[in-house]
Amino acid sequence: MICYGPSVLDLADDLVDAYAEVFSAPPWNEGEESIQRFHYRLCASARHPGFRAALAQSGSGIDGFATAWLTPDRLPDTRNHAKVVAQLGPRRVSELLSGALELDELAVRRHARPQGVGRTLLTELAGDAPDGRAWVLMARRAEDAVASYRRLGWREVAPLPDASNEVLVFLAPGHPAAA
Repeated sequence: MICYGPSVLDLADDLVDAYAEVFSAPPWNEGEESIQRFHYRLCASARHPGFRAALAQSGSGIDGFATAWLTPDRLPDTRNHAKVVAQLGPRRVSELLSGALELDELAVRRHARPQGVGRTLLTELAGDAPDGRAWVLMARRAEDAVASYRRLGWREVAPLPDASNEVLVFLAPGHPAAA
């Protein structure tokens, strides 16, 4: 199921609970303060143009979720987005990422992982992306997540020569430049 805009905030407490379970475990080991920041980020993110959340629910509640929004023509001035621009260069950022759906969070509770919930959420969000153009930014140190995206057909964008590459940018399988 996909929710658009602030309507997802009706489930904010359930999403925070799922986020806490997933991201308090290794390799993230986030504490209570970081989990609270997710709640505030979710409230702010839900107001981004093109915001949407894909939800996996069962009788026990939220099994997983993914959030995304449309990437503006100019990336926001955040530490991680600055790394993307440094790695890819402004021209490639504009060509590959502007107007595309930027995946922000993906969280799947441990009990739901063997059921393919993460794959389903990614497929649902990428299928809802304009012209199949979806992307995700992640830390290189998230080795399991990096391997999962590769296994699911997401393609890493090669950094410019001599660019730092502590973060990775992946394009969804349906992104025209992912071929």
